[in-house]
Amino acid sequence: MKKINLSFILIATLLFINQFTTAQTKYELNTDWYCNPIKKTTADGFEISKTSYSLKKWMPATVPGTVLTTLLNNKEVPDPFYGMNNEKIKDIYETGREYYTYWFSKDFTETAKKDEQVWLTFRGINYSVDIFINGAKVNKERYKGMYLRKTFNITKFLNANSKNRLAVLVHPVDEVGNPNGGQGGDGTIAKNVSSQYVAGWDWIQPIRDRNTGIWDKVFIEKTGAINVKNPHIITLVDGVRLPEGPQQPATLKVSAELENSAATDVSGTIQYTLDGTLVTQKATLKALTTTEVSLPDFIMKNPKLWWPNGYGKQDSYAIDIKFIVDGKILDSEPVHFGVREIQTTWNTHTQSRQIAVNGQKIFIKGGNWIMSDAMLRLSKERYDTEIRFHRDMNLNLLRIWGGSLTERPEFYEACDKYGLLVIQDFWVSGDCNGRWVDPMKKEDQWTRRNYPDDHQLFTESAEDMVKMIRNYPSLAIWCGGNEITPSADILHSLKDEILPKLDGTRWFIDYSNSDEMSFNFKGGNGDGPYGIQDIATFWEERTWPFNSEIGSVGTGDAVSLKRFLPKKNQVIPQEMKGTEKVEDEAWTYHKYIAYGNTLKPYGTPTDMDDFATKAQLVNYDQYRGLMEGFSAHMWDWYTGTIIWKTQNPWTALRGQMYDYYLDPNACLYGTRKGSEPLHAMYNPVKGDIMIVNNTFVPQHDVMLRITSYDMKGNSQLLTQVFTYTEPSSTRLILSLKDKIAALTAKEGLFLSVQLLNLKQEIISDNFYWLADEKGNYSGLQNIASAPLQASAKKISTNTIALTVKNNEKNTISFFNRISLLDAKTSERVLPTFYSDNYISLVPGEEKIIELEYENLNNIDAEIEISGWNTPIQTLKIK
Repeated sequence: MKKINLSFILIATLLFINQFTTAQTKYELNTDWYCNPIKKTTADGFEISKTSYSLKKWMPATVPGTVLTTLLNNKEVPDPFYGMNNEKIKDIYETGREYYTYWFSKDFTETAKKDEQVWLTFRGINYSVDIFINGAKVNKERYKGMYLRKTFNITKFLNANSKNRLAVLVHPVDEVGNPNGGQGGDGTIAKNVSSQYVAGWDWIQPIRDRNTGIWDKVFIEKTGAINVKNPHIITLVDGVRLPEGPQQPATLKVSAELENSAATDVSGTIQYTLDGTLVTQKATLKALTTTEVSLPDFIMKNPKLWWPNGYGKQDSYAIDIKFIVDGKILDSEPVHFGVREIQTTWNTHTQSRQIAVNGQKIFIKGGNWIMSDAMLRLSKERYDTEIRFHRDMNLNLLRIWGGSLTERPEFYEACDKYGLLVIQDFWVSGDCNGRWVDPMKKEDQWTRRNYPDDHQLFTESAEDMVKMIRNYPSLAIWCGGNEITPSADILHSLKDEILPKLDGTRWFIDYSNSDEMSFNFKGGNGDGPYGIQDIATFWEERTWPFNSEIGSVGTGDAVSLKRFLPKKNQVIPQEMKGTEKVEDEAWTYHKYIAYGNTLKPYGTPTDMDDFATKAQLVNYDQYRGLMEGFSAHMWDWYTGTIIWKTQNPWTALRGQMYDYYLDPNACLYGTRKGSEPLHAMYNPVKGDIMIVNNTFVPQHDVMLRITSYDMKGNSQLLTQVFTYTEPSSTRLILSLKDKIAALTAKEGLFLSVQLLNLKQEIISDNFYWLADEKGNYSGLQNIASAPLQASAKKISTNTIALTVKNNEKNTISFFNRISLLDAKTSERVLPTFYSDNYISLVPGEEKIIELEYENLNNIDAEIEISGWNTPIQTLKIK
């Protein structure tokens, strides 16, 4: 009896395993690729793709990557991000397209069992390709388009011995464009359905190969006869919700495409399980067809909602959509999603669109994003770091600029994680696509207005990209293009056909600075300006009610500059009168925006190090002022603003909160301070003290404390009062204009503006430095030294707590930069996340700063502290 029972149990277990084990496997082809230029290749694809063909003389290739990435990794070209090196690399406009046309080849092991299908997927190739496997051509027609995913059933091409070779011939874009210094060069780069920045822009030099290559991931996937593809998740959240507490139900709508590769009809069940409930739908799939099947709506009880950064948690769910026939899983597709609903309405007071999430209006504090790396060296880890920086700046939205690309799923995963809403532009720009008369362009506006050449490819690519990213809760808005709509027929396809059919849940803006977004009462382009501005302008001069692009400078500190400026170019940039250029060629080449006379009030810089240090003071002030000025007029003048821009994918000297190497500068911390969810601030024009509450919760019994400090560190309490703020509002508390003017007259002043809760804990700590009556920081130039006492200890595997204290007998210890170093090299370790930086301490004050570095166990870490009037010091970690 025991043997019979054991046998029964074994059989039952095997049946159970068979029922719930999927035939699917999916993996990436990202190693052991080789490449060779077509000019040096005599064999054709039929020969190259045979395993007998020797690849010994071929170069190791980087996939995902571009031709230029591979050449750089093999030391065939110098680093185009350093100095003037980009000028040493041949440009495709001069060499011709064949010069950057390359074969890529990869051996892989795979075979198909009975009833198995093997699929090859390219998530992005630039620009057109011929694909061969084992001596046979896979694609009958050349596959073209930078943004078009393509999947091939390669089952019949596989060798019986499982030893296979893939060979891909990659051709550059059809129109490479003349990089003549214009935005997008001569504009003809826009004839392709591809990135426009590669011909050069005002923040980047041309990418010499125009990013030719297998630039995104390559996958092998195994399924049964049915392939589950392009799942679609819609969540409906009615009413006005709050992040905390029990939730009313939400509705989940799920569908997916089912591709039947069999020569006969297949009947089965599509299903998923959520919260212990199985949701199913029977379906019969016709032979050799793809059918979209919708499952019954699922009512989620007490759902965990997804919220933008600063407003609530970023909860998420995961389901596995399966297709089952007679208890066997033919394929499954995992999907992650967040439960939220995006709403938009027209604010008749501001005359602009406002965005709501789950019924709650969100004041937009955003940044413009180009892409992570100009050579498309994209990674999940780098995306995570960059989006985390934006979360740490207290921003809640990123706009992906239209001259770039549709960002990768890993980007959206990071935005989901950190709560960044996203505006996704499609691939046109006012510069290349004909908005303006432009003498740098080869063709007239009428001709450029019809770019790209292949409208069908554009719409096909758009449809595919919508399917790729539509399930991410962070994706909030689609945008037709940068500063211009696509041509009329493409716009019609996007607005009236593709998006209603494939998404239909998000706001579509026809172009980035459209009147649909913001009433353009000032005329012009509806965005900007982009350079240094008097702080007063942010507070007092009304701009577009929802400004899609406004920004300032962004030069890094000396450590950052020395990473890409050769020794001879490490100079103070001297402006050339009447131009945007400076005397040093490398500064001009890297697109430096002049600081004008803004550094002089701090004292004329003596060398590049001194210049960069003083630039950080301006950086901090500019972006804190920008965010505070817009927040001061929340829901009155503005429904949001988007900084141009918050990051650089190249070593440019403008518009960045952190450099290409992921080292933050003072822009990041100024933005962070000015964007606090609950924030007390000082209006430098009117002398007003205001409180901004960017939460859904009223703040009762908060203490506002205003203290002034002179250059010797003597303090004067200007006011201390209990107050309150309503949700999502700005409140004027009082004006200290005359009092502060009198205190600053002689040599300037430090002003501390703080909010405290009933536990006397500081919940907003804002520290200003104010100029004297002549506009100079004369007191700062003569302030006494203020050494800090400091200690540091490791509090987790990747986190250090740094305690700094300013002696009671000192004056202010001003604007201290904290850096985590590797003691062996004395270089900063990157990326490091700081809970705060560029900090100031008043006499007797103590602060604790946390530093987080993922590989802390792998280095001999030490901390460097350096400030305006603080002697530099390094300390070991306990």
